Amino acid sequence: MQKKILMFALILMMAGSLQVNAQSTQQDSTYKKYYIGSSLLMLGNFSKVNNPEYVQLNIGYRITPKDVVSFEFKRSIYSWPIGIPFGPSFDAPGENYPGHARILAPTLGYQHFWWKGVYTSVYALNAFEKYIDENKKKIGNGYTLYLNVHLGYQFTFFKNRFFFEPAIGCSYWPVRTNVPESFRVVEKKWPNYFIQPGLHFGFNF
Repeated sequence: MQKKILMFALILMMAGSLQVNAQSTQQDSTYKKYYIGSSLLMLGNFSKVNNPEYVQLNIGYRITPKDVVSFEFKRSIYSWPIGIPFGPSFDAPGENYPGHARILAPTLGYQHFWWKGVYTSVYALNAFEKYIDENKKKIGNGYTLYLNVHLGYQFTFFKNRFFFEPAIGCSYWPVRTNVPESFRVVEKKWPNYFIQPGLHFGFNF
């Protein structure tokens, strides 16, 4: 009798496992595992003032339909303190560095969807910086760790093949090393955070 009960329990467990796997397979078929994309912030490259020469490439993997990990690579230059908020001082003459900094920034990210397209995300951006003075001479190397938090919404198009993610984000840099003194003097009156938009887009596959 005990053997029959044990066998019946095993059959139920196997049936339950098959049902869970079938549900998982059905769920997996409704979304794409990977994506590749970039940011509409690259449109800033058309600016004739403080052109950032911005390049961004995003590669992502969906662990579940609601949880995404990503790797991003960014390259840009900046000539004004990164803590200046949008307003009269942003890109204003006299607020710029005596030169510019060029950064290469591999970035790790995590994104969670809460309800429909509403999501939050966090990024750790590792900026390796090269400082150039007004005579285009290299004056040092530095490193900045940026922690970015975004709140946004994902819109999908063409049967979820393409997406667009407008967001509002806050960038905070708790670690910033080897900034040349001539640059530090200019940026010390500004905070070490910046409120900025997020404009990611991509292709799911």
